[in-house]
Amino acid sequence: MKIPSAYIHIPFCQQICHYCDFTKFFYNERLADDYLEALEKEIHTYIPGEKADVRTIFVGGGTPTAVNHKQLEKLLKMIDDHFDISGCEEYTFEANPGDLDVEKVRLLKAYGVDRISLGVQVFDDEMLEKIGRVHKVKDVYTNIDRLVQAGLTNVSIDLMYALPGQTVEDFEKTIDEAVQFGLPHYSSYSLQIEPKTVFYQRYKKGKLTKAKEDDEAEMYELLQRKLAEAGAVQYEISNFAKPGFESKHNLTYWNNEYYYGIGAGAHGYLPGKRTINIRPLPAYVKKATEDGKPVLHEEPIGLKEQLEEEMFLGLRKTRGVSKELFHQKYGKTLVDVFGNKLTELKERSLIAEETDHIRLTSKGRILGNEVFQEFLLDE
Repeated sequence: MKIPSAYIHIPFCQQICHYCDFTKFFYNERLADDYLEALEKEIHTYIPGEKADVRTIFVGGGTPTAVNHKQLEKLLKMIDDHFDISGCEEYTFEANPGDLDVEKVRLLKAYGVDRISLGVQVFDDEMLEKIGRVHKVKDVYTNIDRLVQAGLTNVSIDLMYALPGQTVEDFEKTIDEAVQFGLPHYSSYSLQIEPKTVFYQRYKKGKLTKAKEDDEAEMYELLQRKLAEAGAVQYEISNFAKPGFESKHNLTYWNNEYYYGIGAGAHGYLPGKRTINIRPLPAYVKKATEDGKPVLHEEPIGLKEQLEEEMFLGLRKTRGVSKELFHQKYGKTLVDVFGNKLTELKERSLIAEETDHIRLTSKGRILGNEVFQEFLLDE
């Protein structure tokens, strides 16, 4: 069966951000060399012969552009050797502002990368320092200009809100500055205080306060309104795009489709199973180098799990879950499987029903996790 997408994880960073709980390690040249060797072994296990025909590739991290020029070219060549880039509809690299010098941009463009996701977070130097970022606001301008000059115009930027000490007015300034670029795509996430992060330790010690819930809700509403005014349509809880520039790769996740998960700590979804790779770098490198199979855990996915996930993931999209596609995929209607739940959630104004879609209402979006739990099926 064809796997339409590939996620490739590069765990290196020049600096570890205070809020980040992704698999990441300080960049070290020798370690990065070893990692790329191990990564190639893992890719080869999945794709031992002719190039894989995928619709999307997403190289995330960490910061994939934190590696040096030689290593970046090795990574790009490795991907090119195993995947058919010419038939790929979207090929994204994550990058940090300040990492993209002229040579790195040239390499990305030369190897067919056509989309860049920039971790901007906020347009405020003081706040960037507080959250552990090393770039400055001026780096965002320099890097976006460099990308556009090279013809890499499909740029997305990530923004964060509900940060410690951030006011609604602060976030409004960040949104206003972000939309000035007129970019095709914006993602924005509220701060989640995750275990094993600097912010978590501070929070536990009472040295860090969370944003008030009312302020967080106001920031989210402001985000929705300002981006709509700028012509970016909300197509998922945290994502906004000009029509035609929705992230095809992320839609793979929300449409509950298969994808390879390659690299330390990467998650994959293959027929009948979800996979999670070993996270610690030395352990990943050792196992991938030995046999190309650094999987820590495989979770069997049967019909029950598929039906549940179809709802959890699909309802993240603004349009929601398509009744027709659901029926095509599973040979059952939404009403067959979730009839009583749908009626109850509609009565509570948490979901709305349209001709072909079931979607979250505004109230449902705020209470998203509560809605998703309703779609857990009995054993």
